[in-house]
Amino acid sequence: MDIEGYLEEIGGWVITSGLQILLVIVVMLVVSKVLHIAVNRAIGRVAKSDDAEQKKRADTMRSTINSLVSVAVFTVALVVVLGQLGIEIGPILAAAGVLGLAVGFGAQTLVADLISGFFILLDDQIRVGDVVEIAGKGGLVEKVNLRMITLRDLAGNVHFVRNGSIGTVTNMTKEYSRYVFDIGVAYRENVDEVIDVIRIVDEALRSDPTYSDSILEPIEILGLDAFADSAVIVKARTKTRPIKQWEVGREFNRRLKKAFDARGIEIPFPHVTLYMGQDKSGDAPVLRVGRDTARA
Repeated sequence: MDIEGYLEEIGGWVITSGLQILLVIVVMLVVSKVLHIAVNRAIGRVAKSDDAEQKKRADTMRSTINSLVSVAVFTVALVVVLGQLGIEIGPILAAAGVLGLAVGFGAQTLVADLISGFFILLDDQIRVGDVVEIAGKGGLVEKVNLRMITLRDLAGNVHFVRNGSIGTVTNMTKEYSRYVFDIGVAYRENVDEVIDVIRIVDEALRSDPTYSDSILEPIEILGLDAFADSAVIVKARTKTRPIKQWEVGREFNRRLKKAFDARGIEIPFPHVTLYMGQDKSGDAPVLRVGRDTARA
C-alpha cells in the first residue's frame, strides 16, 4: 500500500470511527459532569449548611459517591471505545467476568469491608472526631474510609479496624453526649439535702464561662437509685456537647466533693460488721479486743 492509500484509509477511519470515539469521550465527560452536579445538589439539600456535623457527613458522602460515578462512567466509555477500535468486547468481558469471580473468591474479606464501609458512611454511624467503641476497641476516630476505620485510644495506641469485622457500633459523641453520676452518701445523710447540693453545684458549674458552652441542659437528677452495702446511691446525668462529657464530669465531681466536705456530708467507705455467732442457748463467745489483739 502506498502512502496516498494509507493516508486515505486513515482519513476514512478518522471521519467514521474517530468521530464516534470523540463523541463518546465528549458524552462521557458531559454525563460525568451532570451526574456530579446532581449528586452535589442532592446531598446539599439533605445537609444543613449551618450544622457542622451534617456538613461533615455530606462532604464524606459526596466524595465517595462522586468517585463511584466516575469509575462507572469511565468503564462504560472504555467498553464503547474498544468496540469502535474493532476490538472484540465479548472475550474481554468474559475474561473480566472470570477474573472478577476469582478475585471475589480470593478477596471476600475485602469485598465485605467495602460493602460494610459503604453502609457505615451511608447510615452516618461514624465520623472523624467521634469517640466510639467497635470490634472490642475504643478511641477517637481519626480516619474513615470504605475499607477500615482508624482509632486512637486514651493511651495513644492506634487501632486499625476493618469495616467487615464491625458488628456493633457504640458512638458516644453523636449529636450530644451524657455523663452519668452515681453519687454515694452515707445512710445517715438527708437525701433531699444531698439533691439540693447537687443542684447548687450544677448551677455554679453552668455559670462558669469555662464550662457554660459545653453544658447543654441543667443536671437531671433521677433520684435515689440503690441501697448499696455502705451507701445510698443518688443517680443523675448531665447533657453536654459531643466529647465534652468527661471534662464536665470530672470538674463536677471535684466541686461536689468540696461541697460535701464543707457541709459535712459523708462520702462513705466500705464498712465491715463482725458477727461471732451464738450457740443454741443464745450465748455468744467472748470477743476480747485489746492492745495485744490489735497488734495481732
